[in-house]
Amino acid sequence: MSFFEHDLTEGFYPDEVSETLEEGKCKTVSVNVYERNPIARKRCINHFGVQCQVCDLNFEHTYGEVGKDFIHVHHIVPLREIKQGYIVDPIQDLIPVCPNCHAMLHRKENGVCLTVEHLRHRF
Repeated sequence: MSFFEHDLTEGFYPDEVSETLEEGKCKTVSVNVYERNPIARKRCINHFGVQCQVCDLNFEHTYGEVGKDFIHVHHIVPLREIKQGYIVDPIQDLIPVCPNCHAMLHRKENGVCLTVEHLRHRF
């Protein structure tokens, strides 16, 4: 179901649904954070470069100096699925992707996250 088809007020009483669209309140959230190794990231980028390995976007070519060396690095098998520390192989386990492709790689289709290969075939 599309986000836009969801009833975002479901589970609230009518008097709890504000007519104003307030944002910006500060709240504390407790989350798990998985450690990332900056050396593994650097080795991945040294091997593949800073071009998105899905859509070929190069931020420096598109945005100039401000985009130089900008790229996300995606774990091909998400750390939340590995559920433990492990020795990462920067070439086999990581891949540079732009933020849009990175977000799409974390989207699920039929209950399964998209793979790099599946996403590449959509271009």
